[in-house]
Amino acid sequence: EDAPFDKVCYIGCGVTTGVGAVLFTAKVEAGANVVVFGLGGIGLNVIQGAKMVGANKIIGVDINPAREAMARRFGMTDFVNPKEVPNLVDHLVQMTDGGADYSFECVGNTSLMRQALECTHKGWGRSIIIGVAPAGAEISTRPFQLVTGRKWEGSAFGGARGRTDVPKLVDWYMDGKLQIDELITHKLPLARINEAFDLMHAGESIRTVIEF
Repeated sequence: EDAPFDKVCYIGCGVTTGVGAVLFTAKVEAGANVVVFGLGGIGLNVIQGAKMVGANKIIGVDINPAREAMARRFGMTDFVNPKEVPNLVDHLVQMTDGGADYSFECVGNTSLMRQALECTHKGWGRSIIIGVAPAGAEISTRPFQLVTGRKWEGSAFGGARGRTDVPKLVDWYMDGKLQIDELITHKLPLARINEAFDLMHAGESIRTVIEF
């Protein structure tokens, strides 16, 4: 009852989708190596979830270097800017000693979805697609990637059950187990909602709460 609406409104999608993908869809275990593509409002919550379960290496991938500092505060252990490495997949495979146990695509880019799959470990690697790709877009990879044991799977709303899991996440926030305040970087009145979209497109905000 005492949960602040201007904070827990974010649980309505971003927090639940990111944290839930780790806890409920992938069921990441302690000690796993995780790669997160995209360090926006979803990716940061994937990192938060990975830290909660005790993942070992949590590698964030983003072309915006300004995202590194906040991602590290949420539990990211390593940062990779794809523009600074010649071959992203090879680089990530080397960083994880053969490939990640889990990868999460949080952008909605089909090229990244392929890279996210191919940077996982053969035999047991699992890649979770969270990002929503443009209408009509298709994913592709060589069959060899799947025949050698990797898995591609999707996650909607983090695999969370609305009636039971969402109240649990609110409790975790109230108990200090989940960070939400830091992710709400701006608050604007309804009349300035277009500014919120501009901030998002410019990569200057994580989430803006609109108050009316």
